[in-house]
Formats: sequence, C-alpha cells, structure tokens
Amino acid sequence: MIRDDIKAAQIAAMKAGDKDSRNAISLIQAAIKNRDIEARTGKAPDSDDALVVEVLQKMVKQRRESIEMYEKGGRPELAAAEAAEVAVIERFLPAVLSDEETTAAIEAIKTEIGASGMKDMGRVMAELKTRHAANLDMAKASGLVKAALA
Repeated sequence: MIRDDIKAAQIAAMKAGDKDSRNAISLIQAAIKNRDIEARTGKAPDSDDALVVEVLQKMVKQRRESIEMYEKGGRPELAAAEAAEVAVIERFLPAVLSDEETTAAIEAIKTEIGASGMKDMGRVMAELKTRHAANLDMAKASGLVKAALA
C-alpha cells in the first residue's frame, strides 16, 4: 500500500537526517489525514490507494501551479523549493502512462462503448477515469480524447 510506503519513507528520512524529505512527507501525511476526514462525510474512493493517489496528484498539481507563479514572479528559490517537494511526492505515485499507452487505452474504450463523436466524450472520459485514474494525467488525457473523437 502506498500509505505504508509513505510511513516507511518518513522513518527513513528521519534516520538519514533528510529534513527536506521529512517535511514534504509530513505535508503528504497531513493532506491524506484531511482527505480521510472528508471521506467520512462524503463518498470515499473504492480503495485506499485510490484515495492516496488522488491526494498526491492534487498536491503535485498545486505545486506545479505554484512553481509557474514563482517563476513568473522572479522567485527562483521558492520555485526550486516547490520542485523539490514535487520530486518527493512523485516518488509515491504510480508510473504515468505514456501518450502512446493513453491513446491505446482511449481507442480501446472508444471501440468498446461505441463512441463516435464529441457527444460521447463524457462517457469516454468517465470510463477512462474509472480504469486508469491512478496512472493517468486527466488533463492531458482530455486533449487526447478530443483528438480521438474529432
């Protein structure tokens, strides 16, 4: 489980005296704990790993947006700190599908559900998210689905 890997990495970072990794992992654990609390009142993902991956993907997206803003604002030291956090967070994410693999998955779903045009984009995206949410960049996949259905 990803949650166990994160705890083991926290302990290893503490033993190694790696303050930056330890701090980033602490942020990960806090975000996961917050999501656990939210899941008590709302709909939780089917598996624990899905919940953790969802949190990690959100954290990476937030940090990438921050990096972009820091670079535009002329703050390279803050952008570097965010990039270091992204590197730590990405260690726990499953491998992301390549563009070719994503396109193949889209074509398989398109054939399976009989999608023929842009009106079926929602169905294709929903099925893609159901099957590959953990290892897929949904923003990139959206563009590929549009291209496949156009």
